[in-house]
Amino acid sequence: MTAKAKICGISTSQAMEAALVNGADFIGLVFYRPSPRNVSIAQAKKLADQARGKTKIVALTVDATDTLLQDIKTNVQPDYIQAHGSETPKRLEQIKRQTGLPVIKAIKVRDANDVNQANAFKSIADIILFDAKAPDNSPDALPGGNGERFDWSLLSTAHPPAKFMLSGGLNPQNIGEAVKSTDAAYFDVSSGVETAPGKKDLAAIKNFIVAMRNAG
Repeated sequence: MTAKAKICGISTSQAMEAALVNGADFIGLVFYRPSPRNVSIAQAKKLADQARGKTKIVALTVDATDTLLQDIKTNVQPDYIQAHGSETPKRLEQIKRQTGLPVIKAIKVRDANDVNQANAFKSIADIILFDAKAPDNSPDALPGGNGERFDWSLLSTAHPPAKFMLSGGLNPQNIGEAVKSTDAAYFDVSSGVETAPGKKDLAAIKNFIVAMRNAG
């Protein structure tokens, strides 16, 4: 299977264009106010219109309310909802039913027990995303996009779902290693292609995708 790239946390038309022209398979729009990558519904609509038909649009949410989900569905019209908070399997079913959209469920990983938590979601989620769990001494850490990496060997010993997305600490320098050493179908990058939190590096977006393709 050819590896596929997701460029997450896009907030400008320039970053979107860099993702599109270099063939990103997915782009992520963040709907979480504490994040430096957060976009308003109005911003997201413009960015989604720029991307529509050229890539898959993912709306990243964190324990989103029904109202926010409906607003996103109506105005942004994404291809996927990403649930990146503490959503339960029951809540994930509700999100799928309400939006009628496929769902990506993020699992925060530090050890094998965390990887195995995916089992509760694999019959509901369309894609399981494994991301690094924030350190315990970082109470202000975001749910994702912290540049943290977990031990990828856990994915070979804990038997994750067949098709999964890898996130957490990826960048143009290590994506080749990630492709060759894991069975991930998809690779998700955010802070690894930035010059500062929320500021995408256009050259790094290209370098990430090129390195991923060369490794796969």
